[in-house]
Amino acid sequence: MAAPRFSDPIDAAKHALRGRMRAIRHGLDPRLAGLRLTEHLLRETPPPVGAVVSGFWPFGPEIDLRPLLFTLHLMGHPIALPATPPRGQALTFHRWWPGAPMIAERFGTSRPDGSAIRPDMLLVPLLAFDRAGHRLGYGGGYYDRALAALPAAVAIGCAFAEQEVDVVPIGPYDRALAAIVTDRGLIRVETP
Repeated sequence: MAAPRFSDPIDAAKHALRGRMRAIRHGLDPRLAGLRLTEHLLRETPPPVGAVVSGFWPFGPEIDLRPLLFTLHLMGHPIALPATPPRGQALTFHRWWPGAPMIAERFGTSRPDGSAIRPDMLLVPLLAFDRAGHRLGYGGGYYDRALAALPAAVAIGCAFAEQEVDVVPIGPYDRALAAIVTDRGLIRVETP
């Protein structure tokens, strides 16, 4: 199979970085890292009382947010998980609770069979991040569209510390995060 050709140098750089970062996650412990991430987020930037928090159900070697989602639920936060629509459409967020029936989604993801709700805080998956708050996603633009549609929501990237890079290549539609939380701590993004 021939390598894809990119006319845009940013797209080519993103493609190369995605391959490198997918390899980095293998061999890391998603569950243990998720427990550590939970401690850091709750200590350093807990969501406001009653805030609707959107997380993600991990698949493959992604960091496991389930400990955080269960804890936030017990603290009284409404929890949402995204539904992955066809490419180019906006994410919708659906109410989750422990034991909620889950529906298989596109790309191997899952979402709850709950009603749609609007998040106040988004816990965002990523493949790579930098200290400027830029993230490299999976390439569908889903979260960039969600962040643009929810400008008042606080967006925090969730990742293994090993997913940090010096600079994430960004394009005109890429949206920065307010912070990144990893298994080693919280990184607050300095706004210029």
